[in-house]
Amino acid sequence: MSFGESITICITKFFNFKDRASRSEFWWFQLFCMLLTLGFGLFGYFSFGTVEAYESFSDLASLITIVPILSVGARRLHDVNKSGWQQLWILTVIGLIPVIAWWATEGSKESNQYGDFINLDV
Repeated sequence: MSFGESITICITKFFNFKDRASRSEFWWFQLFCMLLTLGFGLFGYFSFGTVEAYESFSDLASLITIVPILSVGARRLHDVNKSGWQQLWILTVIGLIPVIAWWATEGSKESNQYGDFINLDV
């Protein structure tokens, strides 16, 4: 899956917490959101010339992308046959480690309770 395809799918599935997401879809969208946040911040800094403007604009980008980030995170966990709620473990310091490991793990190649296998990591 390419960078553009990943963004298109994640924006299309903005509020979809039920299906599955491939590793490439998840990680490309994470990169897009980080670049978007950086871009918004730099726009604020160069437009208003203050660090506070950088922080405000980057916070705005983070606020805009929070729902699609959570939805693709839940779909990614579904691909490894985990509940999407388990991504809330990232709120604890120690919980960050298993969640990142699950996000990086190859998904199950058969259908599971969250949907059918679709090979999008080509």
